[in-house]
Amino acid sequence: MLKKFLLSLFVILLALLLIALIRTFMHTAAESEFIEGEVVSIDESKASENLAASIRFKTISYQDNEQFPKQEFDNFIKWASITYPEFHQAMKLEQLEHSLLFKWEGSDSTLAPILFEGHYDVVPVIPGTEDLWEEMPFAGTISNNRIWGRGSLDDKSGVIGLMEAATHLINNNFQPKRTVFFGFGHDEEIGGGGAALITEKLKNDGVQLHWSLGEGSFVNRGFFPGVNKLVAPINVAEKGIMNLMIVAKAKGGHSSTPSKRTAVTILAEALVKLEKEPLPGSLEGLSAAMFDEVSKHMPFGYRFLFANRWLFGGMIDSQMSSTPVINAMIRTTTAPTMLSGSIKSNVLPIEASALINFRLHPRDSIKSVTEHVRRIVGSDEVEVRSLGGMEASGISSWNSPGFNIVASSLDKIYGDVVSVPGLMIAASDTRHYSKIADNSFRFNPFSIVPEDMTGFHGTNESIDVDSFVAGVKTYVEIIAEGSSN
Repeated sequence: MLKKFLLSLFVILLALLLIALIRTFMHTAAESEFIEGEVVSIDESKASENLAASIRFKTISYQDNEQFPKQEFDNFIKWASITYPEFHQAMKLEQLEHSLLFKWEGSDSTLAPILFEGHYDVVPVIPGTEDLWEEMPFAGTISNNRIWGRGSLDDKSGVIGLMEAATHLINNNFQPKRTVFFGFGHDEEIGGGGAALITEKLKNDGVQLHWSLGEGSFVNRGFFPGVNKLVAPINVAEKGIMNLMIVAKAKGGHSSTPSKRTAVTILAEALVKLEKEPLPGSLEGLSAAMFDEVSKHMPFGYRFLFANRWLFGGMIDSQMSSTPVINAMIRTTTAPTMLSGSIKSNVLPIEASALINFRLHPRDSIKSVTEHVRRIVGSDEVEVRSLGGMEASGISSWNSPGFNIVASSLDKIYGDVVSVPGLMIAASDTRHYSKIADNSFRFNPFSIVPEDMTGFHGTNESIDVDSFVAGVKTYVEIIAEGSSN
């Protein structure tokens, strides 16, 4: 009897292995058939110098409106009009506060327009860290084949890249068939009020966009294990954002006679509970579409796992959750960011609080996350207060003209690129523009490596000159193809 059981078990395991191997060999990328485009020739030195010059304007977004450096923004707008006269002459400009909306009239008014967007405001540099930069953050220096400074990646490269690309097309007598809008926001880093104004303006004018393209992820190498090709996660959705305040309550008093459990220790216990029970995350929907495609380019071992998620799903989810960036792609993240307790060192607080920032995966909502947190930490001692937020965006189609145009343009400039639908884990102005667009995509056509990531809102922000040039050329292709059909 035992022999029969063991034999049956062996046969079942062998069958499972055979099925898994067959699925693995089928889970392989097809041979690429990308078509190389015509060589786009731009003045690479001039384009790089223009990006460097734009960085010298301290167009910083501060949370306190009283600190708004109006003159810097005015100077940038004036500089752009002088530096890109053809761009300004070919288009109608409308300024909304300090945000700019350009309209390049197409020859066929029956076609729905498209929009390209970016923002020219930047985050501040942490006071006292300037000496940690290899080059001063607002000097706009070009050295070691890199353009240095705040905004070189986020997102003056996008704004300057679009104006460079459109100027190239104008100088080569290109006339769009489909009307093209360019929206350049001035306060994306503090909520995107300018983009909201542009969106409202277009909506009132009866504009419904065929698709839009704004800042997002980049062409990358080295972010996915075992993948040697360039990968382009073209973001088709954007995570939402919300804040909750966790408030622990206890009796106060003098610190010389502390009770066994103070408001601070109660709060600490609540935060540990939250850390141990994160929001559920797994490969499904958009995340699954992305990794199913990327994994086809991985070594055999990885392909074996991803081709058989029905068998190894738990192992894959656990492994992916251990990497911060990938973890953020598959779940709503939980980040305690601000703590508050006593007003004095020898006073036991009556309340101790923690602000928790959540970035919402499209599968979750403000309501469901709030319920999750209250279930875990809510009690007579702990109150969960909602501070509001914004739901995750809708999901655009990755089987649509806009997505395919971006993907094919990347192939023409970079060669064989693995373009996949992605999820933007931060917030962007696109959340406003997407309200009037059939589909919205979030992607910068510049290439980066993992080491570049620390520059975003951090120290030593910079972009490789060759990467910037390739991005400008890709914008040329995207604008030309997108406005021609």
